[in-house]
Amino acid sequence: MRLSFGFGAGIQEAEVPEKNLLGVLHANEVAPGLTGEAEVRRALTEPIGSPRLGDIVRSGEKIAIVTSDITRPMPTYQVMPALLDELYAAGVKAEDITLVFALGSHRKHTDEERKKLAGERAWKEIACVDSDPADCVHMGVTAAGTPVDITRAVAEADRRICLGNIEYHYFAGYSGGAKAIMPGVSTRDAIQSNHSMMVRPEACAGALETNPLRMDIEEAGTLCGIDFILNVVLSEHKEIIRAVAGHPVKAHRAGCDFLDRLYLKELPEGADIVLVSQGGAPKDLNLYQTQKALDNARHAVKPGGVIVLIGSCREGLGERVFEEWMTKSASPQAMIERIGRDFQLGGHKAAAIAMTLEKADVYLVSDLEPEFVRSIFLTPHVSVQAALDAAFAKLGPEATVLAMPCGGSTLPRIVKQ
Repeated sequence: MRLSFGFGAGIQEAEVPEKNLLGVLHANEVAPGLTGEAEVRRALTEPIGSPRLGDIVRSGEKIAIVTSDITRPMPTYQVMPALLDELYAAGVKAEDITLVFALGSHRKHTDEERKKLAGERAWKEIACVDSDPADCVHMGVTAAGTPVDITRAVAEADRRICLGNIEYHYFAGYSGGAKAIMPGVSTRDAIQSNHSMMVRPEACAGALETNPLRMDIEEAGTLCGIDFILNVVLSEHKEIIRAVAGHPVKAHRAGCDFLDRLYLKELPEGADIVLVSQGGAPKDLNLYQTQKALDNARHAVKPGGVIVLIGSCREGLGERVFEEWMTKSASPQAMIERIGRDFQLGGHKAAAIAMTLEKADVYLVSDLEPEFVRSIFLTPHVSVQAALDAAFAKLGPEATVLAMPCGGSTLPRIVKQ
């Protein structure tokens, strides 16, 4: 069977014998429903595990709304009008509402960026501020030892509402929910403590109750106190196709269930060879972005197998810290050891690649120079077909193959029959 994979602005193709092919993973179809702001308003009228927001807040209370920063696709500007209407209808005044952008350990926004994120109406009507890791209030310590030090604008509010989009996260399980609090509005020490658990095998995409890192996040959310969440699921075109509102865990889980119906692919067994693409431009501009597809493929490959990662990466590695870790580390194991004692954004993706290399070889089909690819512990190939042929040569002519043309979205899960 001839298969096509997005590669930059074009495609890469390979011929896979049908007897070897276990399947080709695409997103599942779900029944159409409301979208955009209409779906947000529906969710607010049908909260999950919680009273309506208007029955929780009171006139005169200080309200903190925590939302994502500019590095995330959360469309805060689409969510805020419905949320403000709900708050105003309950008697909350505009001067008592603050929209807090959760920076985690990212840089501060410009005024123009905050305005773009908040949307015209929220920007005009309420205070819109960045979280400040240098001005936090200590609210406790989790059982895992993570300090719950929360930016003052959130910690001192009477009510806390958390926004976010739900997608697979390669060590927190899923984004959204209490993640707005931890790491969103926490200190660097807190983030270091929490994220250092990413090296545990249970800290992986699609894992919740068994994920120690996600459990730590939700304990931090409980210690801080979250009164209500409003989370959305986005299509591949970044359109709101589902919103969930209400209890910080129950509503989040409902959103995760919907995401699974879209993108989770259950398989009876892993494959010897996984062919995976991020889907072409702009998703594969650099290795930093293309890594997401690699991490999803890790769940489908058998130990000792081969992942053929397909991505142009024509702009190189894509992030300064990531590049430093990939090019200056003595070995993949050194990156894994380093992330446990020195969590750094950028470095965490290098460590994730290193953890994949512990399980399987990674053959990279890209526009990067072959010698450079070898220097970062990956095996270069000029085409998917050449990489597949090399994988068969290594693993034998009976090796099984799984294809993931939309590897950044589809999450394989092995379910024993």
